Amino acid sequence: QLQASGGGLVQPGGSPRLSCAASGFKLNDYAIGWFRQAPGKKREAVVCVQGSDGSAYYSDSVKGRFTAENTVLLQMDRLRPEDTAVYSCAAAPRAYAGGTWQYTCSENGMAYWGKGTQVTVLQ
Repeated sequence: QLQASGGGLVQPGGSPRLSCAASGFKLNDYAIGWFRQAPGKKREAVVCVQGSDGSAYYSDSVKGRFTAENTVLLQMDRLRPEDTAVYSCAAAPRAYAGGTWQYTCSENGMAYWGKGTQVTVLQ
């Protein structure tokens, strides 16, 4: 139901765009998270996109360089070798709390995970 694509070999400073093909659920009712995992490291959440309006939240490691163009497109700019990782998209259902819909991207809360795409930034 989820599949990330768009990775590959990239020169430092490059700007690939990742896509997350989603099916089988209504995007508006989910938060879409972009995660990455580098060899030997823990998986890291880098972007969380609110399905209802596309509002995005970024980790400090990618803020100012990555942009969620919409719920399923991630523009990556000014890549660095340390950005090398397998990038995956995942979806978490929104939750109603405190009178509003909450969209969060905690790793344990993701209901669907897509197969990742490798992004390798050359040294």
